[in-house]
This record gives sequence, structure tokens and C-alpha cells, in this order.
Amino acid sequence: MPDQVTGAQSLVRSLESAGVETVFGIPGGAILPLYDPLMDSTRIRHILVRHEQGAGHAATGYAQATGRVGVCMATSGPGATNLVTPIADAYMDSVPIVAVTGQVPSAAIGTDAFQEADIRGITMPITKHNFLVTNPADIPRTLAEAFHIASTGRPGPVLVDVAKDALQALTTFDWPTTIDLPGYRPVTKPHGKQIREAARLIVESSRPVLYVGGGVLKARAWAELRTLAELTGIPVVTTLMARGAFPDSHPQHLGMPGMHGTVAAVTALQKSDLLISLGARFDDRVTGKLSSFAPDAKIIHADIDPAEISKNRTADVPIVGDAREVIADLVLAITTEHEAGHRGDYEGWWAQVDRWRTVYPLGYDQPADGSLAPQYVIERLGKIAGPEALYVAGVGQHQMWAAQFIGYENPGTWLNSGGLGTMGYAVPAAMGAKAGRPDATVWAIDGDGCFQMTNQELATCAINDIPIKVAIINNGTLGMVRQWQTLFYNERYSNTDLGGAGRGAAAAGARVEHIPDFVKLAEAYGCIGMRCEKAEDVDSTIERAMEIDDRPVVVDFTVHQDAMVWPMVAAGTSNDEIQVARDMAPQWDTEGGETR
Repeated sequence: MPDQVTGAQSLVRSLESAGVETVFGIPGGAILPLYDPLMDSTRIRHILVRHEQGAGHAATGYAQATGRVGVCMATSGPGATNLVTPIADAYMDSVPIVAVTGQVPSAAIGTDAFQEADIRGITMPITKHNFLVTNPADIPRTLAEAFHIASTGRPGPVLVDVAKDALQALTTFDWPTTIDLPGYRPVTKPHGKQIREAARLIVESSRPVLYVGGGVLKARAWAELRTLAELTGIPVVTTLMARGAFPDSHPQHLGMPGMHGTVAAVTALQKSDLLISLGARFDDRVTGKLSSFAPDAKIIHADIDPAEISKNRTADVPIVGDAREVIADLVLAITTEHEAGHRGDYEGWWAQVDRWRTVYPLGYDQPADGSLAPQYVIERLGKIAGPEALYVAGVGQHQMWAAQFIGYENPGTWLNSGGLGTMGYAVPAAMGAKAGRPDATVWAIDGDGCFQMTNQELATCAINDIPIKVAIINNGTLGMVRQWQTLFYNERYSNTDLGGAGRGAAAAGARVEHIPDFVKLAEAYGCIGMRCEKAEDVDSTIERAMEIDDRPVVVDFTVHQDAMVWPMVAAGTSNDEIQVARDMAPQWDTEGGETR
């Protein structure tokens, strides 16, 4: 007869059986029975965070950096609701995490008991699936299903809510050898007819673009993507979530499309006659005004989630399948077309594309007052830390500059909050990434606004020997909001000044008051704190930070307040209206040539 264990012991064994090595969480009343046997586990490292939001983002960063399922824990009520933001973030970006939450005893559910919240109902729209467990015998099967659902098909977050009495009751542990989920059958193998039709369209097109989304990274299909690109000779664009899927240095890469994409990438999509969308979802930040997006293009849309196909833009050739299998089959089908003498002629198309990227390269101006350009800081950080480092960005201007001015050569080296745009993501996500890949150099690139939302996790990093590095792009303001106020609200800066250093004043030699003083704050958290305010000090500051490996490092880069992210497609406008600077948009003739 199997040994009797508590539900909590069964849950710990379930996590071990699922291969979990790291968990981020905070104990509390309803989850407390689980924390007692967790203390005895020799296979699971629990990292005590300072806020449940940090636990969720750390699980996401861990998953993005390792390709494995990230795990976080919280107690009932406010503990669980503090996970809502990172769960929504993981859902939008298709990140596999499992969140385990405690719940009040089953007899008290629905009575408004102390610290009760219907977290299953709350997270229903933002989880791939969720469970409420009231019977301890169901714990192993539920955990096995949760990890399977999170990591297969289109990845995503799964929540397992466990009643306190189920954790305390006696049961037996029996890890399932098979998983039976009627109705859950992700399609990974694409249909051959659609593949052949896609190959035909590709070789017949004259202005094709490979529109690559985050699904290519989720499928670990970067080698297949490069084979397809080089076989066809088609221009490649990688979305914000796909940076690193295709090397930035590759001559076929046009960069990132979208609201702050390169002119070449945005315009190539607009002027194309065929878009081969691989693991992308035609997000509004890429399409701009949807009705005017790529008006002459036929659409091949490949995605593992059938709900995404034709959701925003109707597909001429819909392909449901895993990106790795789709691309591999496309390579075979196109090779067959080539062998039959059918090969696309893209010479004229490349002449146009090359003209766009020659005339409108990414760039920036140095501030006239001698203060520090944020783009320069990020550009030098990328050069010095190199393409093997992991870069984890918060949300806002610094995120876009990090996407633009760091060269991404390798998959899994760019982590950010894309779909939800979550301020406060960077520090805990970097912590999770470093916990999952301790030998990697991990830089969090954060704004002073984002940093103040979750910087308490620096204490977690310092205590748990997780030596991340943080570059604060500190302009004393909510930079992206300020940019919009500059452009669309007549420079009325309502509630965007964070009360920190005034960048123009610093350059003019006036006394600068730092509130908070990020150097002192870093030191209070047990980290090394540095400040850099001059361009000539940037390299040496970064190099000093790179030399420190025994504790976290925080560098306060005091930068110019009025720097803006260009290019820009204003929200709700057509990609044809892309601006390369304020009040300056390229003008195109009917052949796509630049006329201004």
C-alpha cells in the first residue's frame, strides 16, 4: 500500500516529478502547509521574493531565458491577486509559467472568508487554463496537466489554486504516466496542401517579406528560419518579441517593424506583395491602422494557435502548425519548386529595400547641451557586454532604444514585456533569467519610472547570490508618456515629472537633487551603486560593472530628458505616415522610391 502523505507533500513531490528546480514565491496563511515540506526538498530551490509580482515576473524571465516552465507561488487573496499582472503579461507574450496559489479551506469558499479571492475566476481570461483543487488525491494529476498545458501548443500561464484543507489532508502520491485531456490536441504538423500553396506563392511573388514573430523563438526554430531565408533570399523583419531569432548582422535582416521599427522594415511590409507571417499575430503595434496595412500583400499566416489566424488580417494561405515544422516543410517545398525551375526574382525588390535602409538608418542626435544621450548609453552597453549577454528591458523609451541599438545575434538574449507592456518587469525578470542561467551576464535595462515599481527585488538578488546588473536610463520623467505629451498634447507635461534630476540643469552645472538617490538605494539593498553623467565616462563605467560578479550592480545613467524614440508611427495612423523625426516623414512615389 502506498505511503500516506499530506496534500502539501504530494504537491512538492509533484513539482519534483515535473522537473522543477526553482520556485519564486512568498508564504502566507493558505499556502503555509505547502511551505513546510518544501523546506525538506533537496531538488527545489525556493527564492523568497519581496512582492508576489516579482515572483511572477521572475518565473517569466526564468522561462524566457531557459525555455523551461517557470514556477511561482503565492497565498490566497492579496497574494494571489498580486500575481494577476505577471500572469496577464505571460499570457500576452505566450510564456509558459505555472502559478500555484493557496486558497481558503474548501468549506469557506464563497463565504468572503479572510483573504479569500476567486483567483480562478479573476484569471480566467488571462490563463491558458486554470484549476481549483479541493481533493488532495487530484494534486499529482492536476500538476502534471498544468505543466503539460503550459508548455505545449502555444505556451502560456496555468494557475493551480489549492484549498488549504486539501494541502493538510492525507492522501497518496501517484504521478501519472500518461495525460488524457480530451479536446486538447495542439496541431503541430502543418497541412501539406497549404505548405505547397505557400511555396507556390513565394516563388511567384516579386516583393515578399518574412514577417517573423515570437512564435519562432518559442518553437526554437531559428536554424530553420535562417535556412529558409537564405534559400529564398527574401528580406526578414523580426518583431519586438522575435529579436534574436535572426541575426541582426545578417544582410537580409531589415530590423524590427512596428511603431518604432526601422524605416526599411516598416516600409517593406507596407510595399510588399506577399507577407510570410511565421509565429506573429498582426499586432496593432506592427500593423498601425489595420485597414491600410500592406494593402497589396497576400498573406501566408502560420501559427500554432488557430485562433490567431485571420483574427486581424485575413489569411490567403492559413497554416496551423508549430513554426519549426512549418518552416522545415516550407524549405522542402520551396526546394522542390526551385528544382522544377520556379525561383523568385527579387533583384528589383532588394534595390528598393536597400535604398530605404541606406537613406534612413537608425540614428540619434547628441544633446546640444552636452548631457548624456540615452541611445549612446544603450549602444555602448550592447557593444561592451556583447551578443552573448542577456538583455532584459522594462517598458517605455528605454525598451525601444534597447530593441533598436543593441545588436541581437543569438536567440534568447532579449527579454521584455511586449503585449502587456508591463512597467516593473525588468528587475524581477532579470532575476529569474539569472537564476535560470547563472553563467550568463544579465543586464536589466530599466527606466527610472519602471525601476521604482519593483526595485525591492534587488534585496532578493543580493541575499540569494543572483548578481544581475541594472542600467537605469534615468531622465527624471516617465519618458514615453512625456514623448506623447510633447507630440500630441502641446507639451503639457501633466504628471510625468518624477521629481528626480533635471537633465538640462545637470549639464548647465546646477545642483542636481536625486530623489531617490539610486546609488544610495542600491547600496542599501546590498548592491554596488554607480552613477554616470558624462559620455566620456560611459565605457569605463560599464566595464567596471562588468568586472563585478559577486553581487548585483546598479548604474544610474543620468540622461537627457527630451530625447525621443524615432522612427515613430503614431497610434492609430497608417504605417505610410512613419516619421523619422518630429514633423518629418518620408514621402514615397508610386514605385516606392523616396522623394524627400
